[in-house]
Amino acid sequence: MTTSAEKYFPSLTPLQRHQFSLLPEIYREWNNRINVVSRKDIDNFEVNHLLHSLAIARFIRFAPGTSVIDIGTGGGLPGIPLAVFFPDVRFTLADSIAKKIRVASAVATEAGLNNVTAVTARAESLSGQYDFIIARAVTETAQFVRLTRHLASRKSFNEKKNGYILLKGGNLEEELGPFLKSVEIADISNWFEEPWFETKKVVYLPF
Repeated sequence: MTTSAEKYFPSLTPLQRHQFSLLPEIYREWNNRINVVSRKDIDNFEVNHLLHSLAIARFIRFAPGTSVIDIGTGGGLPGIPLAVFFPDVRFTLADSIAKKIRVASAVATEAGLNNVTAVTARAESLSGQYDFIIARAVTETAQFVRLTRHLASRKSFNEKKNGYILLKGGNLEEELGPFLKSVEIADISNWFEEPWFETKKVVYLPF
């Protein structure tokens, strides 16, 4: 069966195809033990979670050696699908809730990922420098920037300057008002045809 990932990314390697095919069932099994994905969403995991995460891969092609931190990762989204897609990129998955990080760490291990580190920590207590800070529906943008700006590395070597890449939905006019001079917003519906993506966006904010 062709996965959503294969549908939109036909040049995946056999290993990536295999890993993407494993993720829905791994998440389903873990979700029965520790709820990290809403019950109604788990049946639509491939589109609502896996493919949604990969919208970032349509927006930017991370260069090998890039360091990315996924703040408020929950069970590892969007970080784990992106780690499959970018095996030469280092991903740190961070969440303040230990049981969610337990799931993220287990999923990464079961999917055979060796480019993922999972840590239990609040954003403001994290240290280190990262080329990109990613998140999915975590908090209001200005507050998110305040909590995480100490993690920003400004030594850019990617096609886009280092920055925040956020998956968001709905009307963002007021929330992104303070950033209008620098923000870039991309409609995910331009890349993926499923109706679920009609209001979903990638928000990019250079450091």
